[in-house]
Amino acid sequence: MSFISSLSGKSVVVFGAGVTGQPTIEFLNSKSAKTILVDEKLTSPDISNDLSNVDLDKIDFAVVSPGWKVDNPLILELKRAGVSIISEIDLAWRVKQEIRPQQKWLALTGTNGKTTAVQMAEAMLVADGQNAVACGNIGITAIEAVINSEAEILILELSSFQLEWSVEALFVSVAILNIAEDHIDWHGSFDNYANAKFKITNNAETVILNALDSAIVRRAKNLTHPIIWFSLETPKPHQLGLVENLIVDRAFISDEAEALFELSDISPAVPHNVLNAMAAAGLARSVGSRAESIAQALRSFKLDHHRLEVVAERNGVIWIDDSKATNPHAAMAALNSQLKSIWIAGGLAKGATMDELVKSCSSRIKAAILIGSDGPLIASALAKNAPEIPIHHVNEYSDSLDLMNKVVAVAAELAVSGDTVLLAPACASMDQFNNYSERGQLFAQAVKGLLNE
Repeated sequence: MSFISSLSGKSVVVFGAGVTGQPTIEFLNSKSAKTILVDEKLTSPDISNDLSNVDLDKIDFAVVSPGWKVDNPLILELKRAGVSIISEIDLAWRVKQEIRPQQKWLALTGTNGKTTAVQMAEAMLVADGQNAVACGNIGITAIEAVINSEAEILILELSSFQLEWSVEALFVSVAILNIAEDHIDWHGSFDNYANAKFKITNNAETVILNALDSAIVRRAKNLTHPIIWFSLETPKPHQLGLVENLIVDRAFISDEAEALFELSDISPAVPHNVLNAMAAAGLARSVGSRAESIAQALRSFKLDHHRLEVVAERNGVIWIDDSKATNPHAAMAALNSQLKSIWIAGGLAKGATMDELVKSCSSRIKAAILIGSDGPLIASALAKNAPEIPIHHVNEYSDSLDLMNKVVAVAAELAVSGDTVLLAPACASMDQFNNYSERGQLFAQAVKGLLNE
């Protein structure tokens, strides 16, 4: 019996009622499975907060959404009962094997730049005339992409949470952009986090890695897969690299080398975004994309909101929203993209430290405006490593908009022509905002209000 047909009458627990859980429930219900939705944080007649009313002996298997820890008491309770637990990614893979056996899967992970690189890869493949869809941790879930699209290729953005749980899916190629401190509070240590990221390589035919990332290079020594390296240096065989103003492929061609695109094709052409484009190009080349399609896609590609987004420019001062910089590594890239910034930072650090960020970027920080629960953590790193940088705290406010209005007012007093006011918080947002998107929107609103735009 096929997996899909076997779902009829099966009892399935789904952990998580959010973006991943709801499409999973809908699919299982459409196949006449008996589903039990469990979420510890939500209260609803359709959602259980625990397993107290569930006969575990009658549960056939469970599907877990990203973010559930492997040692969560409810997860451990099911494991002790001998219930098999799979990820939504692996559920989608099982379904794909039946209804779209020829569909190819590509995947990408990293601490920062995942969404941008996956969107770039999708644009490259579409420009090449291939039917490709980005999914996973972006846009639609894997199960939705498998069921609702006719895509011949899926490009999956995978977080460390998703990778922690996934073991079955097979990939034509995978890429790792970078690995830096993030979600340490969830994984328990940097090594655990990095190891989760590297799980993406387990079932890949080809692995595409950033040669400029020391954490990646160190762990890659244990891989037995064919590796395609990318960097901003002159490429050797089996590498993508930079030659003057050209990104050159010496990995996916039979000839000696082929130019894929020019630096001028990328906007902004800052180092981390060039590396995003190179990783995306590697994925696209692994399934045959032509160089001209890759260049064409990049020339028309626009970054999402809240990623180095210029929200205003007045009197020589540039106001930039990089609210998506939710960890130190991302903030470092943002600060290094500007010459002199009034840096707005703070929020929830998720267990990350700030010393390396401050040491690396101190020459580019004119002043720091700190907010949120872990603003003091950043202040401590600044006082220790760059005591010359003035620090301004904004702690008193009535609501999120009032907070951002006061932050922007302080920045306006400090900024002179030639400065950048940069929102690159290095932290998550949920202590003061609903999400990073709201944080960025309120920043833009406050800036435009100040400038009467």
